[in-house]
Amino acid sequence: MSDAARPDAPTGPTPYERLGGETGVRALVDAFYDRMDLEESFAGIRALHAPSLAPARDKLHWYLSGWLGGPSLYVDRFGHPRLRARHLPFPIASSERDQWLACMRLALDDVNAPAELVEPLMQAFFGTADWMRNRPG
Repeated sequence: MSDAARPDAPTGPTPYERLGGETGVRALVDAFYDRMDLEESFAGIRALHAPSLAPARDKLHWYLSGWLGGPSLYVDRFGHPRLRARHLPFPIASSERDQWLACMRLALDDVNAPAELVEPLMQAFFGTADWMRNRPG
């Protein structure tokens, strides 16, 4: 049975497509890391990253591409994301979660993400970001 014939098949464009495909997702990731790198309010999460953000930009772009319904660039390169395990070495509490979410919210605004997409994405991001916490507070 083709996906189009399945009753549970998604209809309409994916979030990946609605954000502008590869170019749009890359712009979102760049806006996110530009803000993280430049704004003092995100210094806590910036400090968790290497001096060069280039590798992190690529990995988030690859991950979000698949997560948003586009090509599975991350999985094709590295296999299952194992997000929580990969983030365990970094101290993540509510403060870091909230900084990450605020930075992503601003990045979505920076790229003029479709208004009706922003809140569902932020809810999904919250679930993942909250699950990443590995420290009290």
